[in-house]
Amino acid sequence: MIDEQTQQPDEVQAPVSESSETPPPSEPTSEAVETGVVDTPTEEDTTDYQAAFMELRSNYAAKEREIEGLKKQAEELNNQYMRIAADFENFRRRTQREREELETQVKCNTVKELLPVVDNFERARSQIKPQTDGESNIHKSYQGVYKDMVDRLKKVGVAPMRAEGKEFDPNLHEAVMRQPTSDHPEGTVVEELMRGYLLDDKVLRHAMVKVAAPPEDGATSEG
Repeated sequence: MIDEQTQQPDEVQAPVSESSETPPPSEPTSEAVETGVVDTPTEEDTTDYQAAFMELRSNYAAKEREIEGLKKQAEELNNQYMRIAADFENFRRRTQREREELETQVKCNTVKELLPVVDNFERARSQIKPQTDGESNIHKSYQGVYKDMVDRLKKVGVAPMRAEGKEFDPNLHEAVMRQPTSDHPEGTVVEELMRGYLLDDKVLRHAMVKVAAPPEDGATSEG
């Protein structure tokens, strides 16, 4: 018959080796206990701070010289750009002026060839007096052509001079005759022998004129 009391197994204790015991921590020194700081060994600082400072100073000076060189280079490039821009602007203006002068010269040469035709129309209008209806029709026909030509010349900038009664101007007029008279001041254009023309502000053809001169003594006494 099994005993009703449960038998408890005996606890097995692991054998403890004397060699496996952890050695107790070393006791801090009295000085460390008092200050609360434990001294640790440090490496000796062998950096040459003076040599490092001189090296930095040398590098800084070199960078400053490099910056000054770049500034001078930028200034030279900017001056070069300004000179090129000025030269180009002068070239553009010069070529534009030359082109305008060439266009004006071509226009002048072309219109000059047409002025004798205009002169002939004006002579015909002043000299021919139609007598019949047929002659009047012909006269009106070519005068219509003359008017159309004058209108087209005006469109390109051609304008006739009105010299009669104005003071003689050698820049506009060409004096071919002098007429002694007391009716006009000396140097006044008394008659326009051939009309002059302007193309814009440029003289296309000088007007041939008769200019007033002082009256002769005999003519004055007789008057």
